[in-house]
Formats: sequence, structure tokens, C-alpha cells
Amino acid sequence: MKTLISRTALAAGLLCTAWAAQAQTVTLKVHHFLGPQSIQHTTMLKTWCDNIAKDSNNRLNCQIYPAMQLGGTPPQLFDQAKDGVADVVWTVANYSSGRFARSQVFELPFMMTNAEATSRAAWDFVQKYAQDEYKDVKLLAAHVHGPGVIFSKNKAVLKLEDLKGMKVRGPTPTVTKMLGMMGATPVGMPVPAVSDALSKGVIDGAVIPFEVGPGLKVHELTKFATETEKNSPALYTVFFIVPMNKAKYESLPADLKAVIDKNSGRELSAYLGKTQEGNDVPSRKIFAETPGYTINLLPHAELERWKKATSTLDDEWVADMNKKGLNGQAMYDDAVKMIKGYTK
Repeated sequence: MKTLISRTALAAGLLCTAWAAQAQTVTLKVHHFLGPQSIQHTTMLKTWCDNIAKDSNNRLNCQIYPAMQLGGTPPQLFDQAKDGVADVVWTVANYSSGRFARSQVFELPFMMTNAEATSRAAWDFVQKYAQDEYKDVKLLAAHVHGPGVIFSKNKAVLKLEDLKGMKVRGPTPTVTKMLGMMGATPVGMPVPAVSDALSKGVIDGAVIPFEVGPGLKVHELTKFATETEKNSPALYTVFFIVPMNKAKYESLPADLKAVIDKNSGRELSAYLGKTQEGNDVPSRKIFAETPGYTINLLPHAELERWKKATSTLDDEWVADMNKKGLNGQAMYDDAVKMIKGYTK
């Protein structure tokens, strides 16, 4: 009889443990570097959080911390996800210089067609070639932003010669190299520092997409913008990632892991890229409607000069991959093929 009671108690205990795991409610700390009014905060990350809450019957929830509220600097965000300071972060991969060298292929000049297609390609590329760059985290998404635009304070940039001597902010090592090849004096910095740098004269201009400009008051701090033709590949883009703390993911019960898995991957990457690029339209309108502001379209002939001036940057990336024992040319060609395949 005692044995039967013991077995019954054990079974009941196991049942309670299983029930407790099933009933577990988890709040994820989500951290990023932009402000609370940014589309990344109000729409992109919020939609992901809403989706995991819905799919888990509110057993998975988020607390989103904007503008580095959990401390640190933007280049430290990846390590915050790796080390558990935050559970999930949204950040620029290559704020951590050299750490994600394979992913930099998407930041090469004139690679991107549109953000949705290129973000799908970015996810596929990471799965095929760069998983070990993200082995310390659970990677949820990889995406890019819309076409990069040149914003300047004192003169319009209509040709390469206009960039000579101009101090221009670049977001990542690849983009700062590109600016140097075009004759500018590149100044690398995370995007939150752009407003202060423009207002204090540390830089004469910056490359960013339209969508982030109004939040940084770039329409007030500059007078000119130079954009590329819509049917041309973008001057540049930036590679973003959404890493999750691996231990946090592994601690979840199987059904909550399944919710995270459902809400990550290629389609999340495409959604984030498409949504961020979509915000270029209303943001560009703010620049266009700012009194005295001028938006210039780079002529096709001049664009070809820019392509020629930056053409060796592709070769440098290929050579760097070769030095690492990889087939750089095959990787580059595959990235181009992936982007083309997803571009409608």
C-alpha cells in the first residue's frame, strides 16, 4: 500500500511539474538603441511581441526598452543578448567591427534591390554560410533597411567631387570604406550620435535611410539630400540582426520554444525589412515639405562613376573571405543570386 501511495504521489508531483511548465508565463526584456517613437519600437518589435503573446495565449510577453535604457552602448547590444543582460535585442550587426565579416556582403555598394527581398536573402545567406558567426545566440531575424541617402549641411552632393573634404558619417566599416573611396572623409558612428555630431560640426553630413531621419532631426540639421534612382540598386544598406539569449530560449518549455520558432526566420526578416523601408515614404515627405530643403536625384551617368569608384570593395571582401579559408567569390555570387531570386 505504501508503495502504491508513493507512486501515486510521484505521479501527481510530475503532473504538477508538467502543468506548472505549461502554465509558465515569461516576460522577455527586449532592448534597442532607437527612441520610443521610432517605427522599430512602435511597430516592428511591438508586432513581434504581439504575435508571440497571441500565439502563446499570453504566456510569452515583452517589456521593450528603447534608447539603451538597460545601459551600455549600441555596439554592446549583441553581447547583451549573448550574456543575458537582455533577452532579445535589435541592433546593427557590424557595430561590432569585424565580428560578422561574412554578413558584410550585404552592405557592399549597390547590392540591395529592395529591403524585403534582400532581407529574405540575408536570412538564407546566414543559414548557409554564417551560422557560426551567431552560434552564441538564438538568431531570430536578419534584415536590411531601405536605400541609403546622403544628407549634407552646406552643399548638395551632385558628383563625386562634391564629397572631397566632407566629413560624412558612416554606420559600419564597409560603408565608411565606401565613403572614403568616393572622396569623403568618413567618420564612423552609431546612428544615435548623428544629431549631436551634425549640430556640433563634427560631421558635415551623414548617410542614413530617410526613415530614421526625422527622429534624429536631420531635416532640421541639414539642407540637402541625395538619393539614387528607384530602379537602381541602393547606394548601400545596413545589416540588422535580432539575436535572443540562447540560455533564455533553452529554458522555455517546448511549446513556448515552438512559438519563438514560428515567429522567427525568413518571413520575420522580410517583414522587418519591408516595414522599415516602408517608413521611408512618410519620412521622405517630411524632408520634402521642410521649407528650403532640397532633395536631389543622382543622375544615371554620375551613378556609374560612383559604382566605378567603389568597385574594388567587392574584391576586398572576397579576398578577406579567401584569407579565412572560404570561397569568397562563390559566397559573393550566391548572395547576388539570392537577392535577385527574391526580387520581383
